[in-house]
Amino acid sequence: MRYAAAQSASMPLDIAANVVRHLAFIDAAGEAGVQLLVFPELSLCGYELAGMAACALKADDDRLAPLRGRALKARMTVVVGAPLANAGALPGIGAITFHADGRTSVYRKHFLHAGEERHVTAGSAISQLHDVRGVKVALAICADTGQQQHAHAAAVAGAGLYAAGSLISAGGYDKDSGQLAGYAKLFGMGVLMANHAHASGGYESAGRSAIWASGGALIIAAPGPGEMLVIADDDGGNVIDMA
Repeated sequence: MRYAAAQSASMPLDIAANVVRHLAFIDAAGEAGVQLLVFPELSLCGYELAGMAACALKADDDRLAPLRGRALKARMTVVVGAPLANAGALPGIGAITFHADGRTSVYRKHFLHAGEERHVTAGSAISQLHDVRGVKVALAICADTGQQQHAHAAAVAGAGLYAAGSLISAGGYDKDSGQLAGYAKLFGMGVLMANHAHASGGYESAGRSAIWASGGALIIAAPGPGEMLVIADDDGGNVIDMA
């Protein structure tokens, strides 16, 4: 399988503009033969917690139809970061997966950063797995990866790849990336981390989206911030500049 982290930039609370940018990444990934593409945390709105409720989405929202259609056309599984509507409660920080066969599924962030609970509701399921070309892919969202039990649950469920959409700052990058590499080694599964290209919600992103092989060896990483497509397969990896 060829898989990729979309190190994309997000316009604050502008779903329409961000959908257009996502389509450009999907097209570039399709040209590169990618079968799984993962975007950063809240890529469709940016990490704008206070404004999330105003643009919260359902998976079947008409504004997302272009993403569903493009994933189906490319026969690609695409995971986007989205603010999720939650009837009668605070919205969730979610990952919406557009499957290669046209199906759509939703995962909600299970472990929250301190302070996020003022704006969002945590998801009840600790993990979610998808079969992508015969590989079991477990989803994670940022703070999920800070809890070893989350990665452990994915491994126990048989995940071959642990894929996280994140927002990681320069100050937290060494710790967080070291933890992710550690999961790859400890649990014997590949790990993918898609980070924001630029600042979002007042946090300056480190960029440096990365993919580790089962066993912990780094396959490929973006050199820093900026819009890039970070791709890996059995033969190694490469980075495509999307600026």
